[in-house]
Order: sequence, then C-alpha cells, then structure tokens
Amino acid sequence: MEINLPKGENPFPPFKAGPVIIPFLILIFFLASAGSMFYQVDQDETGVVQRFGKYISSTGPGLHFKLPLGIDTVQKIKTTRVFKEEFGFRTVRAGVRTIYSGREDQSSAVRVRSVNGGSMANQFLEESLMLTGDLNTAVVEWIVQYTIKDPVQYAFRVRDPRETIRNMSEAVMRLVVGDRTIDEVLTEGREQIQYEAQDKLQEVLNDYGAGIEVRNVILQDVNPPDEVKPSFNEVNEARQEKEKLINQAWEEYNRVIPRAKGQAEKLLRESEGYQLDRVNRAKGDAERFLLTLEEYKKAPAVTKKRMYLEMAEKLFPKLQEKWFLDDSQKGLLPLLNLNQDKKEVRS
Repeated sequence: MEINLPKGENPFPPFKAGPVIIPFLILIFFLASAGSMFYQVDQDETGVVQRFGKYISSTGPGLHFKLPLGIDTVQKIKTTRVFKEEFGFRTVRAGVRTIYSGREDQSSAVRVRSVNGGSMANQFLEESLMLTGDLNTAVVEWIVQYTIKDPVQYAFRVRDPRETIRNMSEAVMRLVVGDRTIDEVLTEGREQIQYEAQDKLQEVLNDYGAGIEVRNVILQDVNPPDEVKPSFNEVNEARQEKEKLINQAWEEYNRVIPRAKGQAEKLLRESEGYQLDRVNRAKGDAERFLLTLEEYKKAPAVTKKRMYLEMAEKLFPKLQEKWFLDDSQKGLLPLLNLNQDKKEVRS
C-alpha cells in the first residue's frame, strides 16, 4: 500500500523547544540551588552572613534562608565554646592520666616529631624560655582560655585570630615575667602573674578589636632550665634549711619570751602588792599612834599602864624563864645565888 504525500510538505513539523526547555531549566536550577538556600546554626554558634563578601547580618540558632550560588555566604562561629591555647607544651591525649608533648609527664615523656624531622620540643622551648627581671631564665608553661564575645569583630577585624592571640599571649607573658625576679616567678608570684597577664592580654585584644574575651590565664608549670636545675635545687635546699632554722628560732622565742614576760609580770604584781601592803600598814600604824597619843594626852597614867600591859602580854609567851622582882629588893645578887643553887640541884 502506498501513501502519496503532497510534494513540498514535511510530514514531521520542527520541534519548538522554547516553551518546554525554559521551565525545565528553571526547575533544575531551583532544585540545584535549593540545597544552598538554607543553612542551620547550632545552639553554640552565631551565623555571620556576608553578601558578596560584605557583612549584612548575624543570625542565631535555627534554620535560616540565604541567597544561593555563593551570593550569600555564612560563617558559623562558636560563641559559647571555651577555646584553649597551650604554650610550652601540647596535650596529646586527655584523660585520667593526661599525656603531654614537649615536657615530662608523670607516666612517660612523649616527644612529637615534625614533618621535616625537627623536634617539636625545640619549638616549645622557644616559646616558654623567658628572661626574668634579675637576668635569670625560667621555662614558663601556661594556658590561655578564651571565648568569642563579638563574632563580627572576630571574623573581620583580625586576619588570623588564633595566631594573633598566641603572639599576643607570648608577648604579654614575657613582659610580665620580665618585671619579676626568678624567686617570684617560681614561688609566691605565680598567682599575681596570672591575673596581670590576663588583664594585659585583654587590654591588647580590646585595642585590636579582636572580639575575644580572655577567661583565664593559668600557669601550668614553671621551672628553671635543665642546665641549671641542680644549682636551683641546692639553692632551694639552702632556703628550706634557712626557713627551718628561722622557724625553730621562733619556736624557742615563743616558748621563752612569754614565760619571761609572765615571770616579770608576776614579780611586778607581787612588788605592787608588797608596796600597797607596806603603805597601808604604815598608814595604819601612824593612825593608831595618833589615836594613842590623843588618849595618852587625856589620861597619861592609864594609857601608860595599858600600853605596858599590852606589851607584857605579847612578850611573856615568848620568854622561857620569867623573873619577878620585889620593889624592896636592893640588888640582883641573891637572885644569881638562887640561880646557882638551881643549877647544882639539876646537876
């Protein structure tokens, strides 16, 4: 069977793609860009939105919309997390027995090797070896803990915030340690160094507008260099011996001095009591004499006899032998003879 078609006509008219392809391409474009139109911000983050690289807004936790295809970009910054920078050592593995690199741990010494074969311990020593105010050297290991308080400043004001805070922390710590002696750095000045370093570091970061808040500066370990540790140990032993002798001297002082003070106080009180007694007795005797004198003036004979009897009453009990003389007796010879006769009778 043959079909005769008119000459000059195309049995298949040309396909017009415009009305169909354009909506299809739009759908594909929408589906492809839908994944970049939304972003999620976690609870501990703040989203910094940029449009063609320029900051436009900040967003909190949740799901948000942005323009796709790189028109809007979002930088998520951890604003509640506490970051930590370590100087002079690095934490290799945290746990019950934390292992550090660059210094001796209680269980073992871990040395981390860099890619080019050099020892990381040299780098740790360079950032921790410091000169004190009395021209001694000390190996200072410390930690800086900080949070991001202004994500916009953190994202735009400083090119490399982590490297910046490390450089600033090292400069501030060298400044603070350089104002103190080696004894202050190793012993009683540690707490003051921490506070002063934290304040100075925060002041510098604020001047830079880094948007960083320093939470703590903690001195992890402070030691003299290994080359001079024996000398420092001898000095510490001598200092401890000195403190021991001083404490012993104070102990003896506290034992002897209070006792001497107590004895002196006792003697003083006894002398004051003796003084008061003698004064009162003298006053009483004087008062009695005056009263007796007045009575004597009134009746001399009676007063004289009374005084004689009172004195005799006091003296007679103390006498072993008593002799009574008669008024008619002219001498003591007969009494002496009687005494001789008494001795003969006794013999």
